[in-house]
Amino acid sequence: MQFPNLFSPIKINSVLARNRIVAAPTGDEFEEKALGGAGIVICGHTVVETGRSSFASGDEPYIFAKYSVEEAQSRIRKTHQAGAKASIELFHGGQFARVKDFARGPVGFVRDDGVEVKAMTPEDMDYVANCFAQAAKDAKDLGFDMVFLHFGHGWLPAQFLSPLFNKRTDEYGGSFENRVKFPKMILERVRQAVGPNFPVDMRISAVEWMPGSIDFEDTLRFIKLVEPLIDTVQISAGLDLVHEANVHMVTTNFSEHMPNAKYAEVVKENVNIPVSVVGAVMNPAQAEELIASGTVDMVAFGRSFFADPDWPNKAKEGRPEDIVPCIRCLYCYHISTNRRNVGCSVNPRYRNESFVAKEVEPAKHSKKVVVIGGGPAGINAALAAAKRGHKVTLLEQRDELGGALSFIAQEHYKEDIRLYLQYLLTQVEKHPIEVRLNTTATREMVAEMEPDAIFVAVGANPVQPPIPGIDGDNVMGFYEALTNRSAIGENVVIIGGGTIGAEIGLELAELHGKNVTIVELTDTIAAQGNMLYRIALRQKMEAVPTLRWLLETSCQEIRADGVVVADKDGEIEFITADTVILATGVAAKRELAESFYGITPDTFTIGDCEKPRKIMEAVFEGYTIAARI
Repeated sequence: MQFPNLFSPIKINSVLARNRIVAAPTGDEFEEKALGGAGIVICGHTVVETGRSSFASGDEPYIFAKYSVEEAQSRIRKTHQAGAKASIELFHGGQFARVKDFARGPVGFVRDDGVEVKAMTPEDMDYVANCFAQAAKDAKDLGFDMVFLHFGHGWLPAQFLSPLFNKRTDEYGGSFENRVKFPKMILERVRQAVGPNFPVDMRISAVEWMPGSIDFEDTLRFIKLVEPLIDTVQISAGLDLVHEANVHMVTTNFSEHMPNAKYAEVVKENVNIPVSVVGAVMNPAQAEELIASGTVDMVAFGRSFFADPDWPNKAKEGRPEDIVPCIRCLYCYHISTNRRNVGCSVNPRYRNESFVAKEVEPAKHSKKVVVIGGGPAGINAALAAAKRGHKVTLLEQRDELGGALSFIAQEHYKEDIRLYLQYLLTQVEKHPIEVRLNTTATREMVAEMEPDAIFVAVGANPVQPPIPGIDGDNVMGFYEALTNRSAIGENVVIIGGGTIGAEIGLELAELHGKNVTIVELTDTIAAQGNMLYRIALRQKMEAVPTLRWLLETSCQEIRADGVVVADKDGEIEFITADTVILATGVAAKRELAESFYGITPDTFTIGDCEKPRKIMEAVFEGYTIAARI
């Protein structure tokens, strides 16, 4: 077996899991993760105190209540059908809970939304601890194999543990010994309720990534203190509703892989219970090494299983190259887009399960399909059509596939995109697709091929704004900047602060020591990116002293020695520059795309040549339309 440690069994108290893979509680979608081969599946969550502990709504039911318990039982069965062990997260939002009247927390205050947070009395703590205990007992009695107590990410137990939230001056605040009293009480009540043989898991943030928050030394002290009360601990980091720390809880492309492993390793050295880690463990090789090296005993996965719920089975079968890699774009996370564009960039089925089939069905009749353009839209269309059994020809004018991805993948912080591009190229090799590189498609050429269906995925061209001096020798486009860094001088001005311009500027300043100024016409850097991406990007940019950015500023002229810019008030500034990089966006090749219409009725424009968008739209359109041809 390629990953023997990852697929070895592990016993947690009285429960034996068949492998070391944990499907983390990312919302309440879990059935496909169970079917995908995880050994332990955390089947979503339950509030522990009805009306006062939900992160979503004051109306969220307790899943063990009379009219909800049937659905809770269904969660167990959906997990057990695949041989996985079923766990359930026990959750209390504390001061961040969505409530109808008031919320509970370590201290009293009025939230920005007008909700009163009442400081918990000892009687309140006794009551809520019993709520946790009752939820654990109800989970055990119904048939869950274990429970998962959320003590991290800034929820109620963490609010008492962390000095960031716990400003009490009584016996429950101040010192470490005081701050741990209520969280420890919860665990004591839970253990008393479920008995000694029922597995109790606990997630905790090693660090919270905010000034004045709990430090790792105190987190470790707490884990050691409560070790007799729990059977395993999962190490995470960051905070949920504090967005500046959220990007360290659910990391972006600006964070390294496996950022929490270093904390988990120290925890494992100090306890005698199994330790798991969650957070940007991206592939089976990384997970295998974490376990083989003794860093942790188990690995938990969240977003990776959105990208590919069959991740464990593919790893077990020795097919890691077939795992669709997560690119850490955060579009699966509702916070990032205010729920307006929740989905997965690389898995078109995620959040669209009701109408996007898990498997492409073979077509009744094989057709000739021509795909024009080898970017993510074109490749996904070609793959889906090939899986249908169609005869597919993929035309690409460049000497390599990938489209814009092949350029973007060259950015320093785009390791995850590089891995996704490699996945796509591998899949093309594995499927019966005729690839013609260095081929510029024309209407006449395509018509002569007599296709039954055409997918036009010719992409977009960089926009060149009408700025005086734009044709100067010191000016280059962002594609050239990505492929020819040696031609870039020491003083750089980037015209356009979208995602590409911002990341090029960050890389040149941070890693190559250039003096970089980004000139952005709007009031936002990387406006196309989602909210959490922009936060992570800003944090990176603010840490680089040789990088600055000018908002609501336009480029008036490009000269041989620099650029002239004007801010929104008309103030003029000259910025010295050896190199000027244009990153002012792209425009769809609509005219070219539309020239292929009329050859066959089944002609589809997909990806950026429809209009410039994100990877998610390109993948979705390519896959879903071709899966029905």
